[in-house]
Amino acid sequence: MMTTGSEERASSPIDEIAEEYLTQYADLDPLAATAIGIAGHDHEMTDLSPAGIDARVALARATLTKLDGASPVDLVDELTLAAMRERLGLAIELYEAGEEHRYLNNIASPVQNLRDIFDVMPTDTVEGWSNIAARLNAMPFAVNGYIESLRLGATLSGIASRRQVDEATRQAAELADPESSFFTTFVTGELVDSVLDESATCSLVRAELEHGARAAREAYATLAAFLRDELAPQAPASDAAGRERYALWSRQFLGATVDLDETYRWGLEELARVVAEQEAVAAQIAGPGATVADAVAALDADPSRLLTGTDALQAWMQETSDAAIEALDGAHFDIPVELRRLECMIAPVQNGGIYYTPPSEDFSRPGRMWWSVPAEVTTFNTWREKTTVYHEGVPGHHLQVGQAVAERATLNRWRRLACWTSGYGEGWALYSERLMADLGFLDDPGDRLGMLDGQRMRAARVVFDLGVHLGLPAPQEWGGGTWDADKGWEFLKANVNMPEAFIRFEWNRYLGWPGQAPSYKIGQRLWEQTRDEAAANAAAAGQEFDIRAFHARALGMGALPLDVLKQAFAV
Repeated sequence: MMTTGSEERASSPIDEIAEEYLTQYADLDPLAATAIGIAGHDHEMTDLSPAGIDARVALARATLTKLDGASPVDLVDELTLAAMRERLGLAIELYEAGEEHRYLNNIASPVQNLRDIFDVMPTDTVEGWSNIAARLNAMPFAVNGYIESLRLGATLSGIASRRQVDEATRQAAELADPESSFFTTFVTGELVDSVLDESATCSLVRAELEHGARAAREAYATLAAFLRDELAPQAPASDAAGRERYALWSRQFLGATVDLDETYRWGLEELARVVAEQEAVAAQIAGPGATVADAVAALDADPSRLLTGTDALQAWMQETSDAAIEALDGAHFDIPVELRRLECMIAPVQNGGIYYTPPSEDFSRPGRMWWSVPAEVTTFNTWREKTTVYHEGVPGHHLQVGQAVAERATLNRWRRLACWTSGYGEGWALYSERLMADLGFLDDPGDRLGMLDGQRMRAARVVFDLGVHLGLPAPQEWGGGTWDADKGWEFLKANVNMPEAFIRFEWNRYLGWPGQAPSYKIGQRLWEQTRDEAAANAAAAGQEFDIRAFHARALGMGALPLDVLKQAFAV
C-alpha cells in the first residue's frame, strides 16, 4: 500500500531523477519556480523566446531518457514514473504541435502570467522588493522573447483567434497605461512604504522599482502594439480549436484520455440532472411550482445573504474558510497544521477570475484564495459563494495542494510541487463541493442551490466547450445546427447565474483555453468513478469501504494524472 506522509521513505534513483529535473526546470523557468514556491529564483526571469522553449523541451527529453533506464523500487516510484512519462511526454507533444508558440488567451497565457507572478512574490523585506525590481526590469526581455515565439508560431502552427488577440491587446494596453497600470500603483503604494525607509539602500531599491515599473509598462506597450498591428490582422475569426488540437489539450488538462463524443452526451445529461435537482430545491425556497429564477430572486432579495463592498466580501470569505477548517479537521480529514490558515484576498486586478495560489515549499508563503472583482460589481450574495470558498479552500484546492506540499517524507519535490493536473486538482475541488453537501455543510436550501448553481455552470461548460471547439450539433432549444460562439453565449447566459461581466469573462475564457473548463466536471466524474471502483473492490474483498482513508490516500499522492490515479487504486 502507498505510504503516507507520517512514514519515512528512502529516496530512490527515480526520486533523484525527478528532483534533478525540477532543479534544472526551476533554473529554466524562474516564474514557475516562484509560482510553486521554490526559493532562490525570484530575481530571475523566464526566457519565453523559441530558444527558451527549446531548452525546456530538451530537458524533458533528456529526463525521459534517464527514466527509461530506471527501475521502480515501490509503488511510489511506479506512480512517479507513470506521471513523469505522461506529463513530460505531453509537454513534448504540445511543443511538436506548435502549441507552445501560439499560447495566447484572456486568462492563462504569458500576457497575464507575467503580471500575476507579482501577486505571490514576497513583499515584507527589502530583499523581496529588490527581487521585484529585478524582475520588473527584466520584463522587456520576457516580452520580446514572447513576441518572438508568437511570431514564429504564426509561421509554423497558427495564431490564436482574433477574439483572443483583441482581448489580450486590451489587457496589455491597460498594463501599459502610465496612470492606471498595476505596475504604477504596485511600486508606489503603502505596501512599499511599510518596508522601504529613507536609507541609502532603500532609496536605491525605490529607484530600481520606479525604473522597473516604467520598463514593464513600456514592454506591455510594445506587446499591445505587436498584437494589434501585426498579429491581429493574421488571426482567424473562428474560435474553434478543432478535434485534433482539442484532444491533445483535453489529455493535458485531464491526465486521461476520454471519449469526447460520449463526454459531450454525458454533459447534456448531467446538465439536465442538475437542473432538475435545482428545481426541487427551488420549490423548498420559494414554494411549490416555483422556478429556479423565482428562488434566485427570493435569495437575492434576502438582506441577510447580501454583502456590500469587497471589504465585506473578504471578511466573509475568511470567516467561512476558518469555520470549515475548524469543523473538518479531525472529523473528516487530518489537516496539517501548516494548512489551518487560508488567506482570503481581493486580487489587485479586476478581470473577474477566482483562483488559488499555493503555499511555498517551506510554508512561509501561505496558501491564498484570490477574488478578482470587476469594477462594476459591488454586491455579493453569500448563497452563491459559500461553495466557492469550499472549492478554493478546504476541502478543495487548499487542502489538496497543501497536502501534497506537506508530504516531504513520502514524495519527491517534483511530485509535491510541480506535478499538477487540472482534472485532478479542479476535479477534486468540484468533488469537494458535492462532498460538503453530503456532509451537511450545505443543508441550508439557499447554500445548496448555490452549490447546484456552480455544478450547473460546470456541466454547461462541458457542453459549451466540446460543442463549440469540436463543432458538434447543438440541441434545438439552443438554436440547432452547429455550436458556435454566439449560440454558446446565449446558452451560458441561460445556465450561468452570475453578473454579465463575469459571464463575459468566462465565455472568453472557454473560447480561448480549449479543454480546460471541462476538466472540472469531467475530473469530478473521474474522481467519483475512481472512488466507486475502490468501494466496489473493497466490497468484493469483504471489507468495509473507508471513504476518509480513501481521501487521505488519494490526496497524499499529489496531483497525479487521473489515469495514473486510477492505476494507483487498481493495485
